[in-house]
Amino acid sequence: MAASQSGRASGPLDTFPRLLLNHAVVRGDRPATREKYLGIWQTWNWSQVAEEVRAMACGLAELGFKRGDNLAIIGDNRPRLYWAMCAAQMLGGVPVPLYQDAVAAEMAFVLTDGEIRFAIVEDQEQVDKMLEIKNQCPSLAHILYDDPRGMRHYTQTWLQGLDEVIAMGRVHDRNQPDFILGEIAKGRPEDVAVMLYTSGTTGKPKGVCQTHETFIAAAQSGVGFDHLTDQEDILSYLPMAWVGDHLFSYAQALVAGFTINCPESGDTVMTDLREIGPTYYFAPPRVFENLLTTVMIRMEDAGAIKRGMFHYFMAVAKRCGSDILDCKPGVSATDRLRYALGTVLIYGPLRNVLGMSRIRVAYTAGAAIGPDLFRFYRSIGVNLKQLYGATETCAAVCLQPDREIKFDSVGKPAPGVEVRIADSGEVLVRGKLLLKEYYKRPADTAEAIDAEGWFHTGDAGFFDEDGHLKIIDRAKDVGKLSNAAIFAPNYIENKLKFFPHIKEAVCFGHDRDMVCAFINIDMGAVGNWAERRGLPYSGYTDLAGKAEVLELIRECVEQVNADLSHDAMVAETQIHRFLVLHKELDPDDDELTRTRKVRRGFISEKYGVLIDALYSGKTSQFIETQVKFEDGRTGKVSADLSICEVKTFPVMKKAA
Repeated sequence: MAASQSGRASGPLDTFPRLLLNHAVVRGDRPATREKYLGIWQTWNWSQVAEEVRAMACGLAELGFKRGDNLAIIGDNRPRLYWAMCAAQMLGGVPVPLYQDAVAAEMAFVLTDGEIRFAIVEDQEQVDKMLEIKNQCPSLAHILYDDPRGMRHYTQTWLQGLDEVIAMGRVHDRNQPDFILGEIAKGRPEDVAVMLYTSGTTGKPKGVCQTHETFIAAAQSGVGFDHLTDQEDILSYLPMAWVGDHLFSYAQALVAGFTINCPESGDTVMTDLREIGPTYYFAPPRVFENLLTTVMIRMEDAGAIKRGMFHYFMAVAKRCGSDILDCKPGVSATDRLRYALGTVLIYGPLRNVLGMSRIRVAYTAGAAIGPDLFRFYRSIGVNLKQLYGATETCAAVCLQPDREIKFDSVGKPAPGVEVRIADSGEVLVRGKLLLKEYYKRPADTAEAIDAEGWFHTGDAGFFDEDGHLKIIDRAKDVGKLSNAAIFAPNYIENKLKFFPHIKEAVCFGHDRDMVCAFINIDMGAVGNWAERRGLPYSGYTDLAGKAEVLELIRECVEQVNADLSHDAMVAETQIHRFLVLHKELDPDDDELTRTRKVRRGFISEKYGVLIDALYSGKTSQFIETQVKFEDGRTGKVSADLSICEVKTFPVMKKAA
């Protein structure tokens, strides 16, 4: 691969550094990255980004970073952290993003397992975590920080500011102008481009090694599928360690050349979303659930006229909104007129409040989204679609074609991807987007990818008559009641979480005679509900135990049971008993993964006494639980939890 006189690498655009240099030439003055800082949006065009990345790469080389080294990247979504990924790739290194909210001990595992020599972190908070665990990470030699605030009195020789490293890199680049192009030329599409650690739902996380070739192929597939251009705007706010963010905010941005926008902080995401008005949006179901909860809280506080108008037009939207969005025939002229009026009065202003006025395509992935939640967004005119994938498949296995949206499916196999269902019901995947390997785990790699090249996803699913894939649940989580009825806990949990008052749910029932559930209330929604009724409370535990709150949750659960009774496949898995937990399930307490997936096995063991109480007929159960606070301290939360009986409904037989 030769270097051209224009400062770009010539030849095929088959690695991310080559894509970056190409954008600097082809669309150099187009905005590549924006960041909101102190309330003002800062913008870098593609030429400026390429120059910054080049200087950062040269600075890393000056410090001794070399081909094959792994670079940890830790922090919120910041331009220079994204650029650090490409800087490492320019030198033949591998970026390894970590979850910024992980506690130090979790980071120590990844830093050690990934043999990290260099780490680039966002700020003082992340530096302090590194200092806490550095003695446990023998290979960690250099820690570089982006934000210098609060760092004046840190004197460790292996700790440096990123500004200093970049300045050093500029000098290096002036003295050796051919160095970085020569390093980029050595890169090959089959080289590992990134290492993303799995969420660790069932055990220790594993480093998933994905190549330039696989991620570029996945990005090209999505870009072509949804006709994305360099004119798109996307808000980059999800954890950089999550495969979804890497696909949308890094790989697709470098393939299509569109603009990524980094919010000022996690607290300003909604405001920044409205200001940017992205055309392309991606969020896990949890975010869409929280947005809907916010809307419902605001509507409960609205006046009677506005509240009545909202519910009237939402009923219209539920009836025909999705069909209108999909341009389906059969919608009456009257409903079209009502929907048009609703767009002016309700749907348009609502999309504007949510920051979704300009969205052409929105995706959700990471966990199954409840059909009701899915229907809500499409009914108000948001082109929300599901995609299905995993860290090991670059997040993109199935996509939903426009005008072929089904609320209970994840779409059809993406271009160039093969999907089949094993005899056991497990979903198997084959194609260019599969991982190269699990980092230094050949046995795990061989177990995940069989001799014929099929990756075993661990999900249970089936194809419907139109070729759409339907995911039932994680294969290991799908069970049967003692009467042999299929039990798919995630399906039931998603229905529960559609209600704004329910934040999390965990269902039990495998090998048992009935289904029972743990519920986490949504503190914001239920707190607002309680305040409007003059119901005093001192905190989460107190509020969760109120008789009025238990009755509120009982009504939600009974609505789910009524819905389940109409579906023959799951009608026998209606919930019979539930309790509201005395604390929120938390990743810091190992109850959820960093991507907020339920760790069922851990929860079953930790709260075994509560499960026993649900199934033994008790009406209450005392429990005391240890919790971790943000500052590292531990404490205990205890309560007498009430166990509630729930009304169930007879199975509704479909007419022949």
